[in-house]
Amino acid sequence: MYNSQLPTEGSQAPQGASMGPSASDFGQRIERHGNERIRLLLKSFGLRTSLIRLKVIDALLSAAHGNRRLGVRGVHSQLLDLDIPLSFLSVREVLKRLCAEGVITINADKSYSLHPQAAAILDNE
Repeated sequence: MYNSQLPTEGSQAPQGASMGPSASDFGQRIERHGNERIRLLLKSFGLRTSLIRLKVIDALLSAAHGNRRLGVRGVHSQLLDLDIPLSFLSVREVLKRLCAEGVITINADKSYSLHPQAAAILDNE
């Protein structure tokens, strides 16, 4: 079986092959680092990590950084814009569960935001 990482006798690496990390690898590392903060947040609230929870919290965080508030439809639309195909009902159920666990709060205008305690956990990381 061929392993591209093992040296081969008498042949050289293909032309144009890069031995260092690419720009896309760097972007994935940044995303993983951001996801790691959210993973620790979920763990501190006793919740398991799931892709939908990561994406929903990330959507709320990015909206908060842009001084915007998102409701269920807003979160769902933002996820669809990012090519994350989640159903409206799935997003709504995740938001309800995160509210019940105290990770996020629902505001008077039916928008969602990170609970102050959860924001403090993310700021300390």
